[in-house]
Amino acid sequence: MNIFLNIKEAIGSLSANKLRSLLTILGIVIGVASVIALLSLGESAGDSITGEIESIGTNVIYILQGNTNEEVTNPKDLTLRDAQALAASTQASEIAYVAPVFTGSAKITQADRSVSTSILGITPDYQHVQNLNMAEGVFISAAQVEGRSAVVVLGPSRAEQFFGRSSGVVGNTIRIGGYPYRIVGVAEAKGGSAFNNPDNNIYIPISTAQARLPRSGAPDRVQFILASMINSDQADLAIRQIRTVLRRVHRIPPRSPDDFTLLNQQDFLAVAATITNVLTIFLGGIGAISLLVGGIGIMNIMLVSVTERTREIGLRKALGARKTDILVQFLTESVLLSLFGGMIGIALGWAISTVVSQIATRSGTPLEIAVTLNSVLLATLFSAAVGVFFGYYPANRAANLAPVEALRYE
Repeated sequence: MNIFLNIKEAIGSLSANKLRSLLTILGIVIGVASVIALLSLGESAGDSITGEIESIGTNVIYILQGNTNEEVTNPKDLTLRDAQALAASTQASEIAYVAPVFTGSAKITQADRSVSTSILGITPDYQHVQNLNMAEGVFISAAQVEGRSAVVVLGPSRAEQFFGRSSGVVGNTIRIGGYPYRIVGVAEAKGGSAFNNPDNNIYIPISTAQARLPRSGAPDRVQFILASMINSDQADLAIRQIRTVLRRVHRIPPRSPDDFTLLNQQDFLAVAATITNVLTIFLGGIGAISLLVGGIGIMNIMLVSVTERTREIGLRKALGARKTDILVQFLTESVLLSLFGGMIGIALGWAISTVVSQIATRSGTPLEIAVTLNSVLLATLFSAAVGVFFGYYPANRAANLAPVEALRYE
């Protein structure tokens, strides 16, 4: 039988029961829309996280306390002495700048505004490591660190929060933990998300932070150290140099594990890629379950159709239709149901992705959700496969009906 004739007859059969056909493809519509929307969401979330990590800088190495891979007995704190040793060592020739960071929380007040937030205690090199530019004023200086000065640099979002503007605030005073601090600068806006948004940061001299903010451990303890490389292509060499210097400063025996962890951008990207891949697979699995439910609906309705058209099948066979002709006819109907549902599902999935993207943008979390060609092809092919898989049994059952018994069926 000609394939075009098969399609024409299949469309005629489906049109004879329009409402039933529409209800049948509804499951496929929901399944395909779910696959497209969820896969697009997973990929977009992965791209967003990767972009935020890359915005940190390709040449930055994070030095953290403790060893995440091996158990270490009594690991030493990271201290200012460690950062000074790295900055001064001739063995760390690949390191350009070293910036120790002390983090703490405090209540910040300005006029009638009050908020509890985290504070970063930093040194002047932090500006170079993180590529911070100043919108107005100056960054924290070495003299201010030495003198434990009560000065502060605000990210532009914090300036807006406290003063309603991000310019013309230098020289004003805010209170941090009850102490007055003079604003000496406002950083340029860089953008970002909750994961990494320097616009929300508040910077004070590290010596002031260690003296006034709550702390534990050694007097000059820091939470982490940032080190920028001269050449990001030499990351492995820079990491080896840092490890050599810190092991010497911490007096770690030759065969003992490090009591610190070194991470660069590639490590963060690898972890993020693993997480987002799992997320995408998980979300795709949810959509696949929806398609499975839709496929069961197709099988159910096709079995009903075979039962209703038993006499028609017997008459066709009596007039010379082969088993293959009957099989192809019912398979064509099943696949058409899936494809129609798939096309509507693609449009619905695109619409859902657009709405989610708009909602995310308005909530302050920009998330560019784009329907990719891969997700469309996957959903289309999978919906057609569902039609073939769940339509084969009813089609085969129809093809195997004996002509005499089919003609007797009432």
